[in-house]
Amino acid sequence: MERRDFIKLVGAGAALTALGCGSRDGFSAAKTVPVDKMTYRVDPKNGNKVSLLGFGMMRLPRVARAQRESLVGDNDLDQEAANGLVDFSIAHGVNIFDTSPRYCKGFSESVTGQALSRHSRDKYLISTKMSNQSDWSFEASLKMYQKQFEDLRTDYIDYYLVHNVGNHNNFNGRFIDNGVLDFLLKEREAGRIRQLGWSFHGDGDFFEYMMSGKYDWDFVMIQLNYLDWDHVDNPRRTSINAKRQYEILAEKNVSAMIMEPLLGGRLAMPHYKARAMMRQTDQNASDASWAFRFAGDLPNVLTVFSGMTFMEHLQDNIRTYSPLVPLAEKEHAMLKQVAQIALEYRNINCTNCQYCMPCPYGLDIPEIITHFNRSLNEGNFPDDKQDADYRRARRAFLIGQDRRISPKRQANRCTGCGICIKDCPQRINIPVEMQRIDRFTEELKRD
Repeated sequence: MERRDFIKLVGAGAALTALGCGSRDGFSAAKTVPVDKMTYRVDPKNGNKVSLLGFGMMRLPRVARAQRESLVGDNDLDQEAANGLVDFSIAHGVNIFDTSPRYCKGFSESVTGQALSRHSRDKYLISTKMSNQSDWSFEASLKMYQKQFEDLRTDYIDYYLVHNVGNHNNFNGRFIDNGVLDFLLKEREAGRIRQLGWSFHGDGDFFEYMMSGKYDWDFVMIQLNYLDWDHVDNPRRTSINAKRQYEILAEKNVSAMIMEPLLGGRLAMPHYKARAMMRQTDQNASDASWAFRFAGDLPNVLTVFSGMTFMEHLQDNIRTYSPLVPLAEKEHAMLKQVAQIALEYRNINCTNCQYCMPCPYGLDIPEIITHFNRSLNEGNFPDDKQDADYRRARRAFLIGQDRRISPKRQANRCTGCGICIKDCPQRINIPVEMQRIDRFTEELKRD
C-alpha cells in the first residue's frame, strides 16, 4: 500500500464518525485512534509477532436492505465496507484475521480473501478452520480444504483449526475415523498449514483429554471472558470453565486464542446496574473495553478475536490494545461484582454466533434472544406490575420487538422441533427459551 493511502486510512475512522456513523452499544466513538501503539504477543512455536487484537470475520457488514433485492445469489456482504475495515485494521497494527467456511452463510472466506489480498502477504496472518459439521466424509472435508485456499487467495494458512469440537463422538467422527486429522498433520509437515490447533465448545473432561499429550497442538481457541472465568458452578451458567482451560494451556505452554470476549456482544451492553459501576470506576472507558482488557491481561493469550461489524467497534478495540493497560486490583474486583450482577438476572447465554440458523420455520432466533437480553440489561424489562415504570417498559419491549423482528419470525412461531439445539455451542435449549419468551410476550399483550 502506498504511503499516501496509509495516511488516508489513519484518518478514515474519524471521518466516518464525523459523517454520522454514531456510536454503537458499549463502544466509544472517540475520534483519535493511536498508530504504532498496538500490543503484540510472540508465538513461542514460531516467533510470529501477533497483534493482541485479532479480527474475527464472522460478523461482517452487509449491504443496505434496499440493495439486497438486486443481489444475485445469497451473498449480501458489503465487500467495500469489509475492505475498509481490513485496511484500517492493518494500518493500525492488527495483523491476524480469523474466518471459517461456515461464517456469514459461507461467504466470509471469499470476502476476507479479497480484502486481504490487496495487501502484501507478510502484513497479515490468516486463521481459518475445518468446519465439516454438515458432512463428516473425507471427500467433503478435502473439497472444503481445497476451496479455502482458493477463496483466501493464499498458498499457506498460518493458523488452522479443527472447528467446534466438544466430545469424543464429534471429534472422532469428524477428524479421526475418516482420516482428516492425519491429512491435516501431513499438510502441516508440508508447510501449507503453519500451525495446527482446535477450537473448543464442550465439557471439561473432553478438554483435558484433548490436552493429555495424545495430540500435538500448536494452539487452542477457547471462549474466555470475565463472566465465564470462574462461575462454572453457578446454575445460570453453562459448564464453561475458562479459568481451568486457560490454566491447562499455560501449564503445557500452548498458546490460547480467545473467542467470545464479549459473549456475542452481551458484555458490550451489560446490565444498567453493572454499567453504573463501570462508569464510577472510569467514566471514560467503554463497556466493551473492560472485557477486552480482562481477556488481554492474561500472559498466555496470543490474541483476542473480536467480530467487528462497524468502524466504531474497530476503533474502540484498537484503542484498548494500543497499548494494553493491565487491570488494577480494584478493577478486577469491580469486574467480579459486574459478573455477579449479570448472573443475578435472567439473561440467555447466547453469543449470536448464528449456528442455529436458518430456522426451518423462519424464526430469527438470535435476534429474538438479543432483544430479550437487551431489554433486561437496559431496564426495559416489564416483569413487575407494581413498578411505577411498568407501563413504559412494557410498551418499549413490545414496540421494540416488532421493530426489530418481523411478526412472522418471532418466538410464537417455534414448533419445538429442536433442530437448532444440536448446533448451539452454548448448549442452550432454544425451544424452551422460545416458549419462555413467547409466554412472557403474550402476558404483556394481554395486559
